[in-house]
Amino acid sequence: MTHHVHPYIFRIGQLTNWKSRWFDRKNFAAQLREDVLIREWLEKKLRASYVEQIECERSPGKMNIIIRTSRPGMIIGRGGDGVERLKSDIQKRLRKISERFHAPSHAAEVKITVEEVRQPESHAGIVGQMIADDIERRLPFRRAMRTALQKVSASLGVEGVKIALKGRLGGAEMARYEWVKHGRIPLQTMRANVDYASRTAYTTYGTVGIKVWIYKGMVFGENEKRKMQSGN
Repeated sequence: MTHHVHPYIFRIGQLTNWKSRWFDRKNFAAQLREDVLIREWLEKKLRASYVEQIECERSPGKMNIIIRTSRPGMIIGRGGDGVERLKSDIQKRLRKISERFHAPSHAAEVKITVEEVRQPESHAGIVGQMIADDIERRLPFRRAMRTALQKVSASLGVEGVKIALKGRLGGAEMARYEWVKHGRIPLQTMRANVDYASRTAYTTYGTVGIKVWIYKGMVFGENEKRKMQSGN
């Protein structure tokens, strides 16, 4: 049987980095649990803000949450009051997590960094959320797939894209799998810059799973670049 490997995990250390960047030998499990639960909660809470990625960085007594989104204004709010409200909500959530698992929280201070995503159509997480919104608005799923495929293909630097849907598409009695593709997606090449994300659309007849792969070309190291230049 074949084994499926997440494209992001497959390239960690080569092209991608950990989404939680810290290390604590004594409290590793508790802090990792906090990161995972806070990230899942933020993805649901900020669903309308088209969040591409959420990363966590820690130092003693401090937690920095980096939110990459194509709609930073919706999170920051007027005069930054949105960030302050979100910070207080995160601190309340951390207290609930510590009470639930009977483990003290190690993040006494929370900092939020909001970064704007340029060219949102070239990021798999945002494209997947766009398709989910179209399906939840009861647009035909094939039209949603083709529209997203055209937008991504027209983006600068994109060399290939694949979109797959699975579920009771169009309200059918039986679930099925549909996909569209443009260009090429080299999944087994580690230096291939493949952005991948999965999202879920919640409809009246059940959930629809959405997967998006976006290929942005090969990434070469300095040694390989010198060899190519010398060869030419």
